[in-house]
Formats: sequence, C-alpha cells, structure tokens
Amino acid sequence: MRNRLVLLPGWGLGSEPLAPLAAALQGLQPSLRVQIEPLPLLDSADLNEWLDELDANLPEDVWLGGWSLGGMLATELAARRGERCCGLITLASNACFVARSDWPQAMPETSFAAFLASCESNAPSTLKRFSLLCAQGAADARGLGRLLAASAPHTSPTELLRQLQLLAALDTRAALQAFTGPQLHLFAAADALVPAAAAGALLSLLPDIEIGLLEHASHAFVLERPHEVAAALAAFFSEAKDD
Repeated sequence: MRNRLVLLPGWGLGSEPLAPLAAALQGLQPSLRVQIEPLPLLDSADLNEWLDELDANLPEDVWLGGWSLGGMLATELAARRGERCCGLITLASNACFVARSDWPQAMPETSFAAFLASCESNAPSTLKRFSLLCAQGAADARGLGRLLAASAPHTSPTELLRQLQLLAALDTRAALQAFTGPQLHLFAAADALVPAAAAGALLSLLPDIEIGLLEHASHAFVLERPHEVAAALAAFFSEAKDD
C-alpha cells in the first residue's frame, strides 16, 4: 500500500493538530490516503507493549510517520516491520527526547523531571503549559497555543504520565540505523522542545537519510505551516518513487 500513510500524534494533544497537514497532503497527492491514528490508551510505559498494540492495529506495507512522540513510535515500529514498512517520516521528533551523555541535543534531564512532576500534580495545567511550549517560536505563538489546548482530548492523568515515562525512556537511534527504507526527518529551527541541533546530530548518525530544518518554525509546525510541510512530504514521496 505505497499510497497510504499512517501518522501518529504527539503527547497529550491528540490527532487534531495533524488534520490540516493530512488535508494539505491529500490536496497535493489525491491518490495518497492519509490515516491519522490516535495513540493507544495504555496504562504502561513498556515500549514492547506499545509496539505490540500498534503493530496489531495498523495496516502493513504502509508509510509510517508521526509528530514528536508519534514519530519516535513510528520509528520503532518501522524498524520492527522492516520490509513491511514502505518508509518513515518523523516531524519534530528527536532520537532521544531527554538528553543523554552521548546525545546532549535534547531536553535537559532536570527540565524533563520538573515537567513530569508537574504532570503528576496537575495534569490539565501541565497540558496547557505544554501547548504554549509547542507554539513557542511561531509567528502567532499565542494563537497557536490556544488552538492546541482547545483541541486536546480528555486523556486520563495516568495515561499521560505513562506516555511521558515512555517518552523519557525512548532512544530510537538503533531503530533508525536498523531501518533500511527511505527516511525523512523534519525539524524546526525555533523548536522549544527539540533543539535544532538534533537535526545535525541525526545527519551525522545517518548521513544517507533526508533531513530538513524549517526556519522560524515552532515544535507545532505541523499545525503552524501544514502546506509547507505537505510540500516537503510530497517531494520526498516523489523522490522515493523514482528510486
């Protein structure tokens, strides 16, 4: 099903931020079917349980992609599926969301620990703050933040915490190296959550993959600039088809 793309959303904000991108992409490529798949509602931070759930519910032989946490999960699933995945697309997704000694281009561990503690004490307030962080760097950060917060689904605090714990534990470098299909990874220069330097670090890790950096864009560039992102994806699909 090379004409089908499955997109996974990021933490806490649901599927709505990806809807304008899906519409823009289908406008450019009418034959492409774009499916936005909500994250599983699991009371678990075990990666294998997440991958089992996604693998069982998503069609095979499709393009896999996602925004932020969704992109990291798509990466792991692509590596698991191997030739049963047409290609991989990540949007504002770091190889490690939380910084490590050998991957410093990520959120500092102390900052993430404070964010996790905030979610434990007041998940709704933390989600609102997260919406603002996602929008930071956008031309209209306040308006974009309001849009993100307004469309966020009502996810239980326990599930939000498990997703954050999963996010902290994820290290997709081995999966990125294992997956031999075509890959496109888009980053934002003004991202407040995933440092722009992660783009260069990923290119050093995998010199043969496609990497793009959107200037003057926020972590939520999927909603902020859907037509620009759709054009980049359409070009990537065309190149992959030619190959």
